[in-house]
Amino acid sequence: MPAVSLLARSRARTLAVCATLVTALLAVAAFVPLPFAIAQPGSTVNVLGSDDRKPVITISGAASRRTSGQLRMTTILATGPQVDASLSDVLDSWFRSDRAVMPRDSVYPPGKSDEEAEKHNLAEMAKSQDSAAQAALRYLKRSPKDVKVDLRLADIGGPSAGLFFALGIVDKLDGDGRGGDLTGGRTIAGTGTIEPDGTVGAVGGVALKTQAAKRDGATVFLVPKDECSDADGQVPNGLRLIPVTELKDAVASLRALAAGQKVPSC
Repeated sequence: MPAVSLLARSRARTLAVCATLVTALLAVAAFVPLPFAIAQPGSTVNVLGSDDRKPVITISGAASRRTSGQLRMTTILATGPQVDASLSDVLDSWFRSDRAVMPRDSVYPPGKSDEEAEKHNLAEMAKSQDSAAQAALRYLKRSPKDVKVDLRLADIGGPSAGLFFALGIVDKLDGDGRGGDLTGGRTIAGTGTIEPDGTVGAVGGVALKTQAAKRDGATVFLVPKDECSDADGQVPNGLRLIPVTELKDAVASLRALAAGQKVPSC
């Protein structure tokens, strides 16, 4: 038998064995748990309104304005810290615009059970509420000894509503500073942590949050400036992105928008 024929058969057998091994490895990998969380657009809540039949923002010690328009904080919905994602889950989600594959440790504190992760996220929410109240009152030059702010959201954790809590307080107490609403009657959505000094921080999941915002009627989305690139090319039609770095930036942009003036964009 010619040597070329033997070589061809040998290569064919090698390729067949390799193909079988690859197929077997892929079949096993499809069922091996991977350290990822699968996320999708979550709920949004108007902080100027009510949640679970109770006001999100309650102010005492100062007159609270009646507002129009909406300030919607946004969320993502992710698989839990104890839920294993398979290769098929990851591949399916990777190619969907309404899903995101995220390292599990970027969504939940590592090594925590579902109950521990929930407790951690609720603690982060409480901290963000305290920071939001301090930042808003500091911006308005109001004394926390005279003005008391109570913030609540049912069944939502994490720090990413901080910016919108602060904006809601500003709108309730001062509006746009000219007798009108900070929203200008629009539905404004967004995300961002906040520090007591008013600094706005990044949060993650921005692209999915813009989808939730658009779904719930928002036309404007405030985003931490450092995360503009995360939403680039994925912003739903009709949704305008405005970058912010501090509470005062967000207030200034919303005032300018309400007055028909130029505002920054991503």
